[in-house]
Amino acid sequence: MTATATLPVAHVADHDILPSRPNRGIRYVRETALLIGRGLRMIPRVPERLSDVTIQPIMFTLLFLYVFGSAIHIPGVRYQDYLLPGLIGQSMAFGVIGAGVATATDFSSGVIDRFRSLPVTRMSVISAQVVGQVIEQILGILIVAGVGLALGWRPHMGVGGTVELMLLVLLGLFAFTWLGVLAGMLIRNSDAMQGIGFAVVLPLSFLAGTFVPISGMHAIPRAIGEWDPLSALVAGVRQVAQGIHSHGSWQLDHPVVAMIGWCLLITAVCVPLALRRFRTATSN
Repeated sequence: MTATATLPVAHVADHDILPSRPNRGIRYVRETALLIGRGLRMIPRVPERLSDVTIQPIMFTLLFLYVFGSAIHIPGVRYQDYLLPGLIGQSMAFGVIGAGVATATDFSSGVIDRFRSLPVTRMSVISAQVVGQVIEQILGILIVAGVGLALGWRPHMGVGGTVELMLLVLLGLFAFTWLGVLAGMLIRNSDAMQGIGFAVVLPLSFLAGTFVPISGMHAIPRAIGEWDPLSALVAGVRQVAQGIHSHGSWQLDHPVVAMIGWCLLITAVCVPLALRRFRTATSN
C-alpha cells in the first residue's frame, strides 16, 4: 500500500489576483480620453479630414478680403477688422457640419457597432466625439485668426477681452458641436449631412452680417438676418474683439447676451436629444 501525501491548497481570494475595477466615473474619464486619442491619431493618416477647418477658412479669408474686400467699404472700420471677427463666428457655426459628418461617418461605417462590442461605457463614445470635434474646430479658428493677423487684422481688446472671447468661442463650439452630433445621428449619411449642412449654414452665415452689414440689406433678408442665431455669434465676437456695436433687433443690440442665450438653448435641447438618440441607436 502506497501512502499519498496531500499538500495543502492555498486559497487565494479573487481580489488578490485581479486588480479591483475602477469605479464608473474613473472608467468614463479614462475611456473618453482613450477614444479622443484614437481620433486625434487618425489625423496624420487621413489629413484631408481637416480640410474643413484648415483649407476652407483660409480660402474664405483670402477670397473675401482680396476679391470682395476691394468693393466693400464699412464706414469707420477697416474691412480686415470687420471681416475676421465675422469669420470666427462663422467658423463656430460651421462646426455643425464637421461634427455631423464625423458622426454620420462613424454610424455608417460600423465604428459604433465595433465600440458596442468593446467593454467601454457608451457615454464615453459620444463624449469623445464631441470633445474631439471641438479640438479640431479650435484648430480651424486658430488658423483663421493667424491668417487674419498676418493680413492686417488688429483686434482691440485687452487681457479681459481676450479671456471673454475665448470663453465665448468655447461655448459656441460646444453648443454647435452638440447640434452637429445630433444631426449626424439623425441623418446617418455623411454625404447627405454635408449637403444639408451647407445648404442651411452657408446662407445663414451670409445673412448674419459676416461679410457685409445687415443694415444695408433689403427688407426680407434684413429681417431674417436680424434674428438669425448666427448673427448673435458674429456680432458678439465682433463687439468683444473690435468694440464694434451692431444695431437693429434686440439680439444685435445685445449680441453677447444673445449669443450666450442661443448657445445655452441649443445645448439644453440637443444634449438630451442626442443622448437619447445614441442610447436608442446602440441598443438595437
